[in-house]
Amino acid sequence: MTEAETEPTASTGERLLQRVIMPQDADYDVLPLYVESELRRSGAPAADSSLGHTMAQPNGGDQGDTLSGSSLVTGRYAMRAQDGQILSLGSYFNAFPASYWQRWTDLTSVRLRLTVVGSGSVIVQRSTSKGHVMRVESRQVDSTEPEELDFELPLKTFIDGGWYWFDLAADGGDLALVAGAWLTDTEKTTSGTLSIGITTFNRSDFCVDQLVALAGQEQVLAILDEILIIDQGTQKVVDDPRFADVAGRLKGQLRVINQPNLGGSGGFSRAMDETATKGESTYCLLLDDDVVCEPEGILRAVTFADLTRTSTIVGGQMLSLYDRCVLHAYGEAVAQYRWFWGPAPGTFHGMDFGQRSLRATPWLHRRIDVDYNGWWMCLIPTDVIRKIGLSVPMFIKWDDAEYGLRAREAGHPTVTLPGVAVWHVPWHEKDDTLDWQAYFHRRNRVSSALLHSPYERGGRLILESFQTQVKHLLAMQYSAAEMGLMAIEDLLEGPQRMHRDVADRVPELRALRKEYADSQLADDLEKFPPARRKKPPKRGQSPMAPTGKVGLVRSVALGSVRQLLPVRASARRNPELAVPHLYLNWWRLAQVDSALVSGADGASAAWYQREPELFRSLLARSVTLHAQLWREWPQLCEQYRQALPTMSSPEAWRQTIEEHGS
Repeated sequence: MTEAETEPTASTGERLLQRVIMPQDADYDVLPLYVESELRRSGAPAADSSLGHTMAQPNGGDQGDTLSGSSLVTGRYAMRAQDGQILSLGSYFNAFPASYWQRWTDLTSVRLRLTVVGSGSVIVQRSTSKGHVMRVESRQVDSTEPEELDFELPLKTFIDGGWYWFDLAADGGDLALVAGAWLTDTEKTTSGTLSIGITTFNRSDFCVDQLVALAGQEQVLAILDEILIIDQGTQKVVDDPRFADVAGRLKGQLRVINQPNLGGSGGFSRAMDETATKGESTYCLLLDDDVVCEPEGILRAVTFADLTRTSTIVGGQMLSLYDRCVLHAYGEAVAQYRWFWGPAPGTFHGMDFGQRSLRATPWLHRRIDVDYNGWWMCLIPTDVIRKIGLSVPMFIKWDDAEYGLRAREAGHPTVTLPGVAVWHVPWHEKDDTLDWQAYFHRRNRVSSALLHSPYERGGRLILESFQTQVKHLLAMQYSAAEMGLMAIEDLLEGPQRMHRDVADRVPELRALRKEYADSQLADDLEKFPPARRKKPPKRGQSPMAPTGKVGLVRSVALGSVRQLLPVRASARRNPELAVPHLYLNWWRLAQVDSALVSGADGASAAWYQREPELFRSLLARSVTLHAQLWREWPQLCEQYRQALPTMSSPEAWRQTIEEHGS
């Protein structure tokens, strides 16, 4: 039988919404994101307490029943089920997220078109928002030449959630998928175009890798106006040995802009401004410089944005670059009373498709609405940019969240679309709340609340900011506490500081940290004295996390009482405790006078040492500044909200760029 691979296409009057795809370059370690074997999911149910549902045991049944990539994938758009095998396309990249299309577009139906050859059945399935699965339709196939099957599927019962997908069951011989696609009838058959904005800082290898990958994607290049590299580093992308070749392959679709380091907000604002000003592109796609793209996601994002009812920001989800079947971030939201970002309600970080299937994970079937999308991959319509402006000059942290909230207030929602994703370093592999970025975490969290919080005085925000200060101080993290206070002092001065600080604050912060022991890092534990305690732990027990409010108050009280006591001389000679980053808890460090603490990246460590006088000084300033922030919150709110249009304007950004360099 003939199995020549065919690229899915649309007929006149049709719009191709989503291709059925297989991993690129025979990349079988990510195969569970594309195909699921029915036989993989056999086995007794097991409770998953972290996700609050019952799931099928991974790799249940005989080990021989698991997927074999070498016999399954026959091309980028093609696959084969062997006789007796059932394969499901109810996978992350190939199921159709029907609820998102029903909610955000005017489509009333979708057409599944498959080209198949061989012997067996094609079964179309759907799910509900509760994760219940039901068969929609099935067709028998028995042919030696490719035949085309169309399934007309309504988009009417997916208000709260649900997906469509299909399964292949080979019976009496192999059953091959030659091509597959989800399509619709629409007058909007012409695709919008995009410019891609990549902000980079001394990651030329990653950045050129991305350019090389994009240069090989004909479908993406067909709707691409320009790739903008905003190079803010000292190790320039153009100096990479591969750059000249890939620039030639992109044939004038690549432009590199050098500017001073203004952080992500400055780099992405430049990309947005250049795209909107040039006026050719419908969209500006923001990409981090250290991501690996699934290029089909770019096409899906543009198609979805073309068909939404109103101009909509379309975001991609984050897969882990280290454990590549793990979906690290499904959707992002801001908890408004706390004013803290995190997983959107009903979602969880770390969904592992190598262990659990889409079908067996009920929460994945609900439609998830988000407040914003991270700028690791985010498609922004240029008419939205012209309407609401560019990023606030936050350097890093909270700039993407603030932009999404501002866009929503202007009538432009953000949709984080399943099946659109990049692989990115997950957050748990770094801890930027303790280095120089601690300043931006605090300042930008508070400033974004001043701009958008619906609660008087930001809800719990000021209290939580003070609690963070106390935890840093009890944990001997004096540099982080100092930077938190600097952030509040700068906020109290008013919004005029934001553009002034976007280029200058980072070197000042780096210099400040050198003054504190908790920021003096070494790359080898042998450079420190060995950990040694004068007295062993009471009854040989390790410190325990406080439980309940009483336990929390008791831990804080005991840690505070310790600050009244002199530091043990032995703690100056040797760290009293060696603390891996995994166990870096304030209540653990509050019980010792010094500790050797390793970093999240596993590359360095610091010797924390208790300084009672510094503790008291920083605590007094913390009380004073948080009280001032509480008193002045209403006036600051008015100042920041009035200044927002100016802070985020192209004119302000152009002036900042001009003042600090080319």
